[in-house]
Amino acid sequence: MKIERFEDVDSWKEARLLVSEVYKLLDNCRDYGFKDQIQRATVSVMSNIAEGSDRGSNREFVQYLVVSRGSLSEVKSLTYAALDIGYFDHAAFEAVIARCNKISNILNGFIRFLKASERKA
Repeated sequence: MKIERFEDVDSWKEARLLVSEVYKLLDNCRDYGFKDQIQRATVSVMSNIAEGSDRGSNREFVQYLVVSRGSLSEVKSLTYAALDIGYFDHAAFEAVIARCNKISNILNGFIRFLKASERKA
């Protein structure tokens, strides 16, 4: 399977929305260390999907998707911290966690598909 444009990858589209959501939620946050960490992690989710899509094989793409999934776990962990320290209210927390879970499910399915395709090739 060859992805022609990373912009067509569903997990990338959802990750892009996650970036926008997190940036907006933390727009007025003055804890620049925390803000930078969660923002970098969200951008990493999106960027690794894009970078992996342009690799030469499904195996390489899967490696980048796994890295993206790891960054997604970091975002989820930091989202719990944001709730606990009062940066996110409960509604914002639920929205970010729901989007993270959606992206995770899409990534997991895509990884399974790419691994199966690699074996058949």
